Amino acid sequence: MSGLEGIRKGRNPRPPKVIVYGGAKVGKSTFGASIPNAIFVQTEEGLDALDVHAFPMAKTWVSVRDSLRALAQKDHEYKALVIDSIDWLEPLIWDYVCQQHGCESIEQVGGGYGKGYTEANVIWRQFLAALDYLRDNKGMSIVLIGHDEIRKMEPVDSEAYDYAAIKLNKKAAALVQEWADVIGYAKLKTLIKSADQGFGKKTGKALAPGDVRELHVGKNPAYVSGNRYGIADTLPLEWSALRAAIGAGLNPTTTEDNA
Repeated sequence: MSGLEGIRKGRNPRPPKVIVYGGAKVGKSTFGASIPNAIFVQTEEGLDALDVHAFPMAKTWVSVRDSLRALAQKDHEYKALVIDSIDWLEPLIWDYVCQQHGCESIEQVGGGYGKGYTEANVIWRQFLAALDYLRDNKGMSIVLIGHDEIRKMEPVDSEAYDYAAIKLNKKAAALVQEWADVIGYAKLKTLIKSADQGFGKKTGKALAPGDVRELHVGKNPAYVSGNRYGIADTLPLEWSALRAAIGAGLNPTTTEDNA
């Protein structure tokens, strides 16, 4: 035995692990509702107007965990799992950690100094491991929905600037972002009207956002985003558009392929 028998060759297309986050009422839950054969684990209200399959509202981390276990242990036809939303899941995780340590606040766990957030990351890792199991053993795409918040970036070699980030504790956000295959920032497209001021000068005026909903998945300093499929920056905020782009990234057309 050479020990080389298990080496994988070529691509290994598996269902994607996706984060979609953005401002309120931009269409994130509607995006999740458009996924065929999807089941929601909901930690906040907002699905009443959508025709979806969903577990009862989760008010504890144990409830979320039990829903994931049910999907893992029972036969079903669901092909996607949507968590709506991860920033409302976070306080449920904090409450669980506080109960385990007999504390009233996540800041008090372990005597403070950020130790509570480190303990919470243990639960976050369990959560992500459960999602990986559903992806790998049940063939389910995973979509995590979240809200945004504005943070300040302070580069060592340039001036500070504001950017949109996932509304999670930074330790949890780092874990979730590393786990994901796609991090997409959802927003309404803002139209800019250009006006001629004369003497070769022009000014731009931002109009009210239209009905064009976009998903930004390329690198951009204005928001946290990116993907592992080489997808171009902007897509329509539609599951079908994202799946098509992922498919193109996994099966790129080359001159040799067309020869």
